[in-house]
Amino acid sequence: MQHIHSFSELTLNDIPLVGGKNASLGEMYNALTPLGVRIPNGFATSADAYRHFINHNHLHEKIESALEAMDADDVDALAETGARIRAWIAHAELPADLVQEITDAYDRLEAEYGTNTDVAVRSSATAEDLPNASFAGQQDSYLNIRGTHNLLTTCKQVFASLFTDRAISYRIHQGFAHMDVALSIGVQKMVRADLGASGVLFTLDTESGFRDVVFITAAYGLGENIVQGKVNPDEYYVFAQY
Repeated sequence: MQHIHSFSELTLNDIPLVGGKNASLGEMYNALTPLGVRIPNGFATSADAYRHFINHNHLHEKIESALEAMDADDVDALAETGARIRAWIAHAELPADLVQEITDAYDRLEAEYGTNTDVAVRSSATAEDLPNASFAGQQDSYLNIRGTHNLLTTCKQVFASLFTDRAISYRIHQGFAHMDVALSIGVQKMVRADLGASGVLFTLDTESGFRDVVFITAAYGLGENIVQGKVNPDEYYVFAQY
């Protein structure tokens, strides 16, 4: 496939291809699956798939012109311009070859996990987690998406989220050209959050910077609840020497 890469094909060397998040998922899938750690399978669209979509709908210059004409310090103008660009993308047409590749990749997940399997559809920008900037959390993710039609619609929503008000403003103030940042979409099998816990792991103590502990925050249910601050998670410190 030209625009789709399964997790089994991805490593941390593929950040320019699928962004930091999806490259990390691929690295984790390949490194931990042979050790018996059950990483949900999935696939990622390439950064070039996003560019293909934008060019197919002749949106590059249209988006660039709208952003150049906007007063970055005018909050109302930012909101209006961002909403207009997101609407252009949400109502645009996915190229036929990209539709076919996403459909085929989802069919393979259905063959592995069952018909109409539920997936998380997540954003992974090519400029995420740089040494001098972090774009993580600025784009949207969608959970419990089922069926090809819903997946294709959600993919456009994820593409559109590259132009949230927050993301536009951050790029302007960090000096990043809007059209130089591309977006990869990660599609990953959902897990049964009602049967276990989820959490966030840091490889150091976030308050002191001490390197010899792993700091984990965890709670029952979806990890999204922890990330968004909806629950008060349990905290664990595990001594670990690397």
